[in-house]
Amino acid sequence: MKGTIDIYYDDEGDFLEITIMPPPNESYCEDINDDVFIRKDEKTGEVVGIGILNFRKHTNNLKDILAKVPVKMNFETIDSQI
Repeated sequence: MKGTIDIYYDDEGDFLEITIMPPPNESYCEDINDDVFIRKDEKTGEVVGIGILNFRKHTNNLKDILAKVPVKMNFETIDSQI
């Protein structure tokens, strides 16, 4: 699935969420690790986001967690006029 990425972090709740925008109208979650889930499009089964509860606790092994997420991201720069 292609789209822009929205990254949201709630410091008080210690929750990180990364969502491919626009998100589907209907989706479901699958746990992939303690406190870590992926969100999938209900119709296509494509991964459209990841959520990490207790994010600070998981930052030491974040690389291991993200290795389990079946998503590949390609980044490109966008020229902007200021």
